[in-house]
Amino acid sequence: MKNINHVSKRTVGMMPGWQKVLILTSMLSCSLSGIAYLFSDLFDLQKKIFGGHTMLSLHGSTAVFAIMGLGSVLTFHIKAGWRAKQKRLSGITQLLALLILMITGLLLYYGPEAFREKAIQTHWSVGLLFFSLFCLHALRRRA
Repeated sequence: MKNINHVSKRTVGMMPGWQKVLILTSMLSCSLSGIAYLFSDLFDLQKKIFGGHTMLSLHGSTAVFAIMGLGSVLTFHIKAGWRAKQKRLSGITQLLALLILMITGLLLYYGPEAFREKAIQTHWSVGLLFFSLFCLHALRRRA
């Protein structure tokens, strides 16, 4: 007879389907729209291809859903992963990166002008790092 109370390490902290879709879709669309904005800004393609601030608006809008997704994993997924001692380093690093991204994103709009250039550089650097970490965290499997 199977023990239904037994939870394998592979299932600890697993998200329900709706949550996984929310997280993956929102984090990827936020990251990819941010990367698209970064490259369009670096190569002066913003107005030529995207028509003004379209990509920046998309990035900001998807960031709202990414933060909602983060909130949805704080209550269960992170706690379960911590207790199971799984992916702690990538999880903590992602949380810190997301915190920095939220703070620098707010500084870009509501912070003093003196911080703007530093906030832009930090947001882009940490954003690219986060995207890499998120992909690794999502794809890495424990043996």
